[in-house]
Amino acid sequence: MIFDNNLFELVKNGDKKAFETLFRSFYSHLCAYANTFVHDIDEAEDLVQEFLFHIWQKREELPVDVSIRPYLFKAMHNTCLNFLKHQKVEEKRKEISYKDYGENLNNDNSETNALHDKIRQSIDKLPPERRKIFIMHRYENLKYKEIAEKLNISIKTVENQIGKALAFLREDLKNYLPLLFILYLKFLKIF
Repeated sequence: MIFDNNLFELVKNGDKKAFETLFRSFYSHLCAYANTFVHDIDEAEDLVQEFLFHIWQKREELPVDVSIRPYLFKAMHNTCLNFLKHQKVEEKRKEISYKDYGENLNNDNSETNALHDKIRQSIDKLPPERRKIFIMHRYENLKYKEIAEKLNISIKTVENQIGKALAFLREDLKNYLPLLFILYLKFLKIF
């Protein structure tokens, strides 16, 4: 195996065999290293594959005067930190979105507040994953495909979870339907 600076130079020049050597030589080690950050082997493998694909895409920019192993591990380290930072930002955004939803509900009149509290309580009764999917769809306005991609599940699973959530909410809120109708009429200024 070639582990000197020539390997990067060969990859930089578009040598597919050299890239294959680099990939085979470092893939499992980089996966193990990434897993120490993300604590999810599937996620670690995805990160390493994306990272190595990025190296191939940007091969013309590879430095040829560095040691390969330290370069790859340092770059993988940075990739993992960026991933974790992005994950924290996403979680914070979701928290804020749900909190904003709750605050917006509290700005309405008392009838509406009671109804919104009941809706929020019903949503909170959903199983955690179903609740997450429902909130992503209804309050973050994500399409089924976007949710499926973010959660790494099938679109059919998203459809099923949304359907089950709506069925549960209809049943749980059935006693509040007259109030919903009256509030709707008030909104239209008919009542």
